[in-house]
Amino acid sequence: MQPPVERIRLSKTGRDQLIKLKRYTKIEQWNVLCRWGFCRSLAEPTKPSPVPIPNDSNLEITWRVFGGEMSDVFILALKQRCYQDGLGTDPDTLAQQFRLHLHRGISYLAGDPNLKRIEQLFSTLL
Repeated sequence: MQPPVERIRLSKTGRDQLIKLKRYTKIEQWNVLCRWGFCRSLAEPTKPSPVPIPNDSNLEITWRVFGGEMSDVFILALKQRCYQDGLGTDPDTLAQQFRLHLHRGISYLAGDPNLKRIEQLFSTLL
Protein backbone atom coordinates (compact mmCIF):
# COMPACT_ATOMS: atom_id res chain seq x y z
CA MET A 1 0.00 0.00 0.00
CA GLN A 2 1.08 3.53 -0.71
CA PRO A 3 1.92 5.40 2.53
CA PRO A 4 0.50 8.89 3.06
CA VAL A 5 4.04 10.28 3.40
CA GLU A 6 7.51 8.91 2.74
CA ARG A 7 9.20 10.95 5.47
CA ILE A 8 7.75 12.37 8.63
CA ARG A 9 9.30 15.56 9.93
CA LEU A 10 7.89 16.69 13.23
CA SER A 11 7.45 20.20 14.51
CA LYS A 12 9.75 21.50 17.22
CA THR A 13 6.82 21.37 19.63
CA GLY A 14 6.12 17.74 18.69
CA ARG A 15 9.79 16.88 19.15
CA ASP A 16 9.85 18.51 22.59
CA GLN A 17 6.70 16.63 23.57
CA LEU A 18 8.25 13.34 22.43
CA ILE A 19 11.35 14.06 24.53
CA LYS A 20 9.08 14.53 27.53
CA LEU A 21 7.28 11.26 26.77
CA LYS A 22 10.60 9.43 26.38
CA ARG A 23 11.65 10.69 29.80
CA TYR A 24 8.40 9.61 31.47
CA THR A 25 7.84 6.29 29.74
CA LYS A 26 11.47 5.24 29.18
CA ILE A 27 10.46 4.27 25.62
CA GLU A 28 13.53 5.21 23.61
CA GLN A 29 12.25 4.79 20.05
CA TRP A 30 10.59 7.80 18.48
CA ASN A 31 8.53 5.62 16.16
CA VAL A 32 6.89 3.72 19.03
CA LEU A 33 5.82 6.95 20.72
CA CYS A 34 4.62 8.34 17.39
CA ARG A 35 2.50 5.22 16.85
CA TRP A 36 0.92 5.66 20.29
CA GLY A 37 0.21 9.31 19.50
CA PHE A 38 -1.29 8.55 16.10
CA CYS A 39 -3.57 5.88 17.54
CA ARG A 40 -4.52 8.14 20.46
CA SER A 41 -5.71 10.78 18.02
CA LEU A 42 -7.61 8.29 15.87
CA ALA A 43 -9.49 7.20 19.00
CA GLU A 44 -10.88 10.71 19.45
CA PRO A 45 -14.37 11.17 17.98
CA THR A 46 -13.64 14.67 16.65
CA LYS A 47 -11.60 15.68 13.63
CA PRO A 48 -8.24 17.28 14.35
CA SER A 49 -8.23 21.04 13.85
CA PRO A 50 -6.78 21.98 10.47
CA VAL A 51 -3.94 24.07 11.87
CA PRO A 52 -0.65 24.60 10.06
CA ILE A 53 2.12 22.40 11.48
CA PRO A 54 5.64 23.63 10.82
CA ASN A 55 8.45 21.26 9.83
CA ASP A 56 10.87 23.10 12.09
CA SER A 57 12.66 20.35 13.98
CA ASN A 58 15.51 18.06 13.09
CA LEU A 59 13.48 14.96 13.99
CA GLU A 60 12.58 12.99 10.89
CA ILE A 61 11.60 9.36 10.47
CA THR A 62 10.60 7.41 7.40
CA TRP A 63 7.16 5.89 6.99
CA ARG A 64 8.80 2.45 6.94
CA VAL A 65 10.27 3.06 10.39
CA PHE A 66 7.05 4.61 11.70
CA GLY A 67 4.78 1.86 10.44
CA GLY A 68 7.05 -1.15 10.62
CA GLU A 69 5.17 -4.43 10.23
CA MET A 70 1.92 -2.62 10.96
CA SER A 71 2.33 -0.12 8.13
CA ASP A 72 -0.66 -1.31 6.11
CA VAL A 73 -2.85 -1.32 9.22
CA PHE A 74 -1.98 2.32 9.94
CA ILE A 75 -2.71 3.26 6.32
CA LEU A 76 -6.09 1.52 6.41
CA ALA A 77 -6.95 3.09 9.77
CA LEU A 78 -6.13 6.54 8.38
CA LYS A 79 -8.19 5.95 5.24
CA GLN A 80 -11.13 4.67 7.29
CA ARG A 81 -10.94 7.72 9.54
CA CYS A 82 -10.82 10.10 6.58
CA TYR A 83 -13.84 8.34 5.08
CA GLN A 84 -15.67 8.48 8.43
CA ASP A 85 -14.91 12.21 8.73
CA GLY A 86 -16.30 12.89 5.25
CA LEU A 87 -12.91 13.69 3.78
CA GLY A 88 -11.34 12.34 0.65
CA THR A 89 -8.70 9.65 0.51
CA ASP A 90 -6.55 11.34 -2.11
CA PRO A 91 -2.80 11.51 -1.35
CA ASP A 92 -2.81 15.17 -0.25
CA THR A 93 -5.71 14.67 2.18
CA LEU A 94 -4.14 11.53 3.62
CA ALA A 95 -0.80 13.28 4.12
CA GLN A 96 -2.44 16.28 5.79
CA GLN A 97 -4.68 14.19 8.04
CA PHE A 98 -1.79 11.94 9.03
CA ARG A 99 0.27 14.93 10.18
CA LEU A 100 -2.70 16.41 12.03
CA HIS A 101 -3.52 13.15 13.80
CA LEU A 102 0.11 12.47 14.64
CA HIS A 103 0.72 15.87 16.19
CA ARG A 104 -2.63 15.97 17.98
CA GLY A 105 -2.05 12.53 19.49
CA ILE A 106 1.47 13.36 20.64
CA SER A 107 0.12 16.54 22.18
CA TYR A 108 -2.65 14.64 24.00
CA LEU A 109 -0.18 12.12 25.41
CA ALA A 110 2.33 14.77 26.47
CA GLY A 111 -0.41 16.89 28.02
CA ASP A 112 -1.91 14.07 30.07
CA PRO A 113 -1.14 14.91 33.72
CA ASN A 114 -1.65 11.27 34.71
CA LEU A 115 0.99 9.98 32.31
CA LYS A 116 4.18 9.76 34.32
CA ARG A 117 5.22 6.11 33.76
CA ILE A 118 4.96 3.50 31.04
CA GLU A 119 2.29 1.63 33.01
CA GLN A 120 0.06 4.67 32.80
CA LEU A 121 0.51 4.74 29.03
CA PHE A 122 -0.74 1.17 28.84
CA SER A 123 -3.68 2.00 31.10
CA THR A 124 -4.92 4.44 28.43
CA LEU A 125 -5.93 1.34 26.47
CA LEU A 126 -8.55 0.36 28.99
